[in-house]
Amino acid sequence: MALSPETEALARQAAAGDATALDALLTRIGPDVLRHCGRFLPCLQDAEEACQDALLQVALNITRFEGRSKFSTWLHVVVANCARQTYRSLKRRAAERVAAELPVNLPDPRTTSVIAGSRLDLLDALERLEAQRPNLVAALVLRDLCQLDYDEIAEQLGIPVGTAKSQVHRARQHVRHSLDGA
Repeated sequence: MALSPETEALARQAAAGDATALDALLTRIGPDVLRHCGRFLPCLQDAEEACQDALLQVALNITRFEGRSKFSTWLHVVVANCARQTYRSLKRRAAERVAAELPVNLPDPRTTSVIAGSRLDLLDALERLEAQRPNLVAALVLRDLCQLDYDEIAEQLGIPVGTAKSQVHRARQHVRHSLDGA
């Protein structure tokens, strides 16, 4: 999610406490955030829920953006975390439903779309990775889902570039193993 220099400037102004800049920033980034959430969540309504959560988190936490990295890098982390949290919440809600309450005729997205199934499987694998190796999740999400380069990942996580590469490699091995069902 590459943002224009004007958007980056708005973010710095909003982080400094400018409410007008925050409103303009949220309006400007909304479509990009929704598109990015859609990369995590196959259902539009789920992506919209994650998008709203992400925009709320930006509004509530913009003062924590220190400007050490680009705003787009900071935003990637917020969006990825919100999308993953939305997925966890949806899974939990679905598990809590009684079987009789579930609509009988709704198709299972895992069987109706190869792409959707792949995304759901990946999110499940990320949950397993987070449970077993939580220190590896951020690097993998930033590299493979947010498509940041290793320098940006290292800067965002405050680690050396070599460590970022190592974490991504180990996380990919774990996820691959998890997706293979081994």
